[in-house]
Amino acid sequence: MYIAVPAEILGIILPLLLGVAFLVLAERKVMAFVQRRKGPDVVGSFGLLQPLADGLKLILKEPISPSSANFSLFRMAPVATFMLSLVARAVVPFDYGMVLSDPNIGLLYLFAISSLGVYGIIIAGWSSNSKYASLGALRSAAQMVPYEVSIGLILITVLICVGSRNSSEIVMAQKQIWSGIPLFPVLVMFFISRLAETNRAPFDLPEAEAESVAGYNVEYSSMGSALSFLGEYANMILMSGLCTSLSPGGWPPILDLPISKKIPGSIWFSIKVILFLFLYIWVRAAFPRYRYDQLMGLGRKVFLPLSLARVVPVSGVLVTFQWLP
Repeated sequence: MYIAVPAEILGIILPLLLGVAFLVLAERKVMAFVQRRKGPDVVGSFGLLQPLADGLKLILKEPISPSSANFSLFRMAPVATFMLSLVARAVVPFDYGMVLSDPNIGLLYLFAISSLGVYGIIIAGWSSNSKYASLGALRSAAQMVPYEVSIGLILITVLICVGSRNSSEIVMAQKQIWSGIPLFPVLVMFFISRLAETNRAPFDLPEAEAESVAGYNVEYSSMGSALSFLGEYANMILMSGLCTSLSPGGWPPILDLPISKKIPGSIWFSIKVILFLFLYIWVRAAFPRYRYDQLMGLGRKVFLPLSLARVVPVSGVLVTFQWLP
């Protein structure tokens, strides 16, 4: 049995933490460009040290807990949310053989871990003993469940085409053609569902400031707030990595040219992940927030039947033409 050594674990965690820090900076810069502003440009050259300044500020702040909160659960919830996003990275392959753990059920493991994220949110809202935090947590939980069902059906469609639940084998099966080309509508539904799953705009209803102040983490300060914040952005990177593995071929180069093959696969993987992260930021800058009834209707009345209807014709075509892997 393969056992990861601490150096390999650090090789996964440290780039993720740095990526989260500079993803926040990149989001602020891109949104400033869209809104014709400068964005952060005071701390360091072009504002490159702004994430370090923000992190230092949050570390030095005093942690304040509500007097009526359940202290053990209140402090555990942000840690659980952040740790789940780190644990899920174990089965995401960055290059051929460059994966912390490569089980045969890697995709199911990833889906299961991402589904557990709702517990951290519910615990954070309930343990705060605040009606605003509880309302934000209930909104988030109700929003995540229907979209998780759609994501599961979309993953089934991909698994039928590939014939494997192993993350690396899914990537290797796309050598001839990316699965995102014949299954493009499925890719679009998957990306939109992941926006709702990670509570990102335009589906950030748990953080609708005009109605529920700041969502489930309204009572958090200092590192509790920072861990909730880091968990959200770490989930963005995780979901972008999953989208990269499922649709645009993972780590192989975009163009099959001799010069492209000289570039390491991990670099190609990172480029594709960055493109998906840019889509996350662009959607936030370009689209207004949905109403809550529109959000729930989209998940239950549109994505759920469409994702279910997609499984039947795809499996039917594969069986009819004997294309099953």
